[in-house]
Amino acid sequence: MSKRVLRIHEVPGYVLHATAWRETSLIVQTFTRDHGWVSLVAKGAKRPHSILRAALSVFQPLLLSWTGSGEIKTLTRAECAGIHTIAGPALMSCWYMNELLFRLLPHEDPHPRLFDAYVMALQGLAAGQAAAGALRRFEWTLLQESGYGLDVPDPDFDDAQQEPALRAALRSRLSEHLAGKPLATRQVLVALQQYQLPK
Repeated sequence: MSKRVLRIHEVPGYVLHATAWRETSLIVQTFTRDHGWVSLVAKGAKRPHSILRAALSVFQPLLLSWTGSGEIKTLTRAECAGIHTIAGPALMSCWYMNELLFRLLPHEDPHPRLFDAYVMALQGLAAGQAAAGALRRFEWTLLQESGYGLDVPDPDFDDAQQEPALRAALRSRLSEHLAGKPLATRQVLVALQQYQLPK
């Protein structure tokens, strides 16, 4: 008995990562509100005049459509659903969130609350919000959603005095969850925080 081919239309999502596949296509890892982390092949997306090429940008809200029944589905449409203007150091925070999602989420396991936390963090970073508060809120939700959360009431993520202790507690839980394997983007973030321009 063959698997039923799914046809999904215009679900909210984001590109987490894309890699080249064959001469003209991409394998795109996406994070969607209703389906979680979904792997898609974007056929012809590397061609200069491809409609998909322009749409598949990281950190930008998209409406995604795809078809298929296997582990990798076929992307049929990607439409821009807004713009987050993110630049400078905030970009590393965004890459850090993407790496956490990529490393910790199982395939096609929906987490609408985590998706909303990701969107809120991107919006906050685009608006110039301090990265610490945005990242702590996102990390907290990720751990809660994946079963590694702290058994305490939600903290005030924007309280600068509480932030160091909260950061240490969340880092400890994330390290357990990652089985001690460090995140590449976390190492870069720490290096950037220690770097100071000469006066």
